[in-house]
Amino acid sequence: MASNDQSINIPLQVGRGGPAGQCILIADDNDSDLLLIQRALKFAGVLCTVHAVGDGQEAIAYLKGEGKYANRVEYPLPSLALLDLKMPNKSGLDVLRWIRAHPSLYRLPVLVLTVSNQIPDINRAYALGANSFINKSLDYQSTKDLAESIRNFWLTLNCTPRPDSSLPSPNQSETL
Repeated sequence: MASNDQSINIPLQVGRGGPAGQCILIADDNDSDLLLIQRALKFAGVLCTVHAVGDGQEAIAYLKGEGKYANRVEYPLPSLALLDLKMPNKSGLDVLRWIRAHPSLYRLPVLVLTVSNQIPDINRAYALGANSFINKSLDYQSTKDLAESIRNFWLTLNCTPRPDSSLPSPNQSETL
């Protein structure tokens, strides 16, 4: 099982790989997978802080700002979450369900990054609101290519909505 908060701090800069203030949260219970994706993100030029937690319950604590995660300067809300599907305590799907149920977080882009390629897992992740479902590779080059894709699309091209209390959450009824 992954040890608690395996964060790497990549200098926050404006430019390619993500503007200042962006943060990625990775929830994965496999230390080798965490190290691989963290290194790949670093070498792909991702220019933001990457925080890692070892299980779903810890991911929720991070997102809630509970316990050691209460300091939002040190542990800011992420602009992107990468969730492993199968984790102890709470699964990635449990975390995804929790995120989508919270008005302050439901717009957070969530990528499910897992070894599973089972159609029921893929369908369930999208039904719960995943923005993407990606199969992990244990090959460094493939993981580096994935990290570059994350940088290019999710941190550079993609426009993430800002929290705005005037917009209805998916749980509220709205007339279009």
